[in-house]
Amino acid sequence: MPIFFVKKAEMYKAIDHQDVARFIEMIGGSNVFIDKEYLREYGSDQTEDLVFPPHVVLKPESTSHVQDILKHCYESNICVTPIGARTGLSGGALSVYGGVGLSLERLNKILKIDTDNLQVVVEPGVITQVLQEEVEKQGLYYPPDPSSRGSCFIGGNLAENAGGPHAVKYGVTKDFVLNMEVVLANGEVINTGANTLKNSTGYNLTQLMVGSEGTLGVITKATLKLIPKPATNVLMLVPFRSAEKACEAVSAIFREGITPSALEFMERDAIDWTLQYVQDVQLPIDQEIQAHLLIEVDGNHMDSILADCEVIHEVVSRFDAGEVLFADDQQKKDQLWKLRRKVGEAVKSNSVYKEEDTVVPRFKLPELLKEVKRIGASYGFQSVCYGHAGDGNLHVNIIKGELTDTVWQEKLPLAIREIFVATKNMGGTLSGEHGIGLVQKEYMDIVFTPFELELMKGIKATFDPKGILNPGKIIPDNQGFMP
Repeated sequence: MPIFFVKKAEMYKAIDHQDVARFIEMIGGSNVFIDKEYLREYGSDQTEDLVFPPHVVLKPESTSHVQDILKHCYESNICVTPIGARTGLSGGALSVYGGVGLSLERLNKILKIDTDNLQVVVEPGVITQVLQEEVEKQGLYYPPDPSSRGSCFIGGNLAENAGGPHAVKYGVTKDFVLNMEVVLANGEVINTGANTLKNSTGYNLTQLMVGSEGTLGVITKATLKLIPKPATNVLMLVPFRSAEKACEAVSAIFREGITPSALEFMERDAIDWTLQYVQDVQLPIDQEIQAHLLIEVDGNHMDSILADCEVIHEVVSRFDAGEVLFADDQQKKDQLWKLRRKVGEAVKSNSVYKEEDTVVPRFKLPELLKEVKRIGASYGFQSVCYGHAGDGNLHVNIIKGELTDTVWQEKLPLAIREIFVATKNMGGTLSGEHGIGLVQKEYMDIVFTPFELELMKGIKATFDPKGILNPGKIIPDNQGFMP
C-alpha cells in the first residue's frame, strides 16, 4: 500500500487581502462577505452544534462566476467548500479548513419546464418545495422530498443524493437526474450526461457526481426527470403496541404486492416530543402504543387506492396494531405530514444529539431497531428512532441527556461503531440519504476495504488533483490524501 498523508489546513494558502480584492473584481463587492458573524453563520449547518467558518463567503450569480473563482483558487491552492441551504446532517457543507465558502444560493432559477419531454432544468439554489410547486402547476411531479424540502436546495439534494418519504415508491434524487453542468476544481466545465431517458455512452459521470458531496466538482445546472402528478392519495396513521411489530409489518405489506407512496416509522418518543414541539397538531395516543406507521397510497383511481388500503389494514391487524386513523381531508393530511417532518427539529430542541442514518434491507428493520436499543442500554444512552421504514432507512437519534462530556466524546464513538457494524452485518450500510461528510467518514472502513477506499481516492485525485474541493469529507483521516 502506498503511504498517504493527511492534507492539513496549513497546506492550503491562507486567504489575504489580495485574494479578497480579486474576488470582488470577479463577482462584485455585494457578493463577497468577510464579516466574522456572517462567516460563523455560513460555517454551520444542521449537524449537531458544529461550527467551522470559512475565511470568506462568495455568492456567485452565474456559471462563469464559479469558473473564475475556482480557477483562482486552483492556481493559488485555496480550498473551497460548496455551500447550499445548510440543512445537511453530516457536516458536508462545513469549511473545516477555512478557505472559501462557496454559496450557490444566488443560482436559484428554474430555467425551463419541458412539458413535452417531462423534464426541468434548474440551477442548484432552487428550493426543493418551490420546484415541486412550480412543476405541479403543469400537472407534473418531482418526488424526492426531504423533510427540509421547504428550505433545502436542489444542489444539496444532488450532492447528498437526498431521498425523503416518497422515495419508497418513486426513488431518490439519483433516479431523477439526466444531466448536469459541473465546474471542476480547475475551472473547466463539463456536462455529465444527456437529456435523454436512456444513455449507454461511456462512463456514467452523472451518477458519479450525484452523492459526491461537492468533493469532485460544483454543480451549476441540472436536468431532472418529471412524472405526471398522481391524482389523489389516502393517508393512514397506524398505531402499534410494539415498535418491533410495527417494523415487522413493513415487509409484510410489500409481500402482499402493495407499494405505498410513503411508509414512515415513528416510535413513541418521536411522536411525543414532536407533539410538544408542534403546538397546532393534536393527536391523542393510548398509553400502550409504542410506535406508529404513517402510510400513504397514491394513484389516479380512488377505487384501486382504497382496495390497497384494505389490504394494508388487514396486514397490520396481524401485528398487534391499534385503531387505524384515516386522514380524510387535506388539513388532516397536512397535520400528519407536519408531525412526521418536524421530528428531527423536535429532537434537536430537547437535547444535544447525534443522528445516524442507518439503512438495511427492509426485512431486517426489526432486527436493526432491536440491536440499536440493546447497544443503547449497554452504553447508557437513550435513542429516538424514526425514518423511512419502506426503504429500511432508520434515523437513530442518540440523546446526550445526562451523559457526561467524557462519555459523550470517548464512549459514544465506540457505540456508534457497534451500531454501524451491526448494520453492515445485516446487509446494510452507513447512510441512506444524509451522506458521509465530516461526521461519518471515520466509519467508512466498516463497509469498504482499504483497496476500495484507494479507488475512491483515485477518483478524487483525477477530478481534483490538488484536493481543494471540500477537503476533510468522505475519506477517513487515517486514509489520508496526497494530490
